Amino acid sequence: MTSDGAADEVEPPSFDVSVAHQARIYNYWLGGKDNYAPDREAAAHVIEAYPPIRVSVRAQRAFLRRAVSYLAAEAGLRQFLDIGTGLPSADNTHEVAQRAAPGARIVYVDNDPIVLAHARALLTSSPDGATAYLDADLRDTGKILQAAAGILDFGQPVAVMLVGVLHCIPDSDDPAGLVRQLVAALAPGSYLVIAHPASDIHAEQIGDAATRFNRVMDDGVTLRSHAEVSRFLAGLEVAEPGLVQLHRWRPDSEGPDADGELANYGAVARKQ
Repeated sequence: MTSDGAADEVEPPSFDVSVAHQARIYNYWLGGKDNYAPDREAAAHVIEAYPPIRVSVRAQRAFLRRAVSYLAAEAGLRQFLDIGTGLPSADNTHEVAQRAAPGARIVYVDNDPIVLAHARALLTSSPDGATAYLDADLRDTGKILQAAAGILDFGQPVAVMLVGVLHCIPDSDDPAGLVRQLVAALAPGSYLVIAHPASDIHAEQIGDAATRFNRVMDDGVTLRSHAEVSRFLAGLEVAEPGLVQLHRWRPDSEGPDADGELANYGAVARKQ
């Protein structure tokens, strides 16, 4: 390990570390050590354009924790489908859910082999519950639903977590249509959780940051406005306080200060 806490430049040969990867860049912003020189270089370019990116990404993790806690402890959800989970960090979905409900069942989905290897090694369920991992892209909704049905009962409510993944789907791939397909497969009483970077907060800075990010990534990102993110929630009952900046969704003492502005929206919505 280096003096600044970053990972040594060592990784199994099957993993390509010569180019930056989104999951590892997010890991760096979160203060993790599962990242490498290309990731840190790409992350630094974005930080130059939008210094609050670290706070925004950490607010996203805190939002996930609060949302899952709400769903498991208050709304009574016992099944979670977490798509685009990213590298394991503190307070992963199954950890939060199973603290409130040890029998909770969780399926993680990602298409990054590095994420899947870390998940299988590090994410272990409580004895009463279940945790599984699928290698799939959000665009493979049919594959995801079919495989997840081996662990989850879609005849009962399921919480679908799309936290920091929809911005990876360009408009040309119809992300709203993908969300509709997922929601259509859910039983009444199910929930959709969304976190999505905003294009209309700190617009000039965040736009520059996205441009820099897209220059170094094979798969770019698409920022969206409040109105555009709202479309993902069409037909659902949005829980209070609605679609808001992540750090303002039911804030607690462990999250960022809710007084500042962060270019990231979040919401929790129920299928009636």
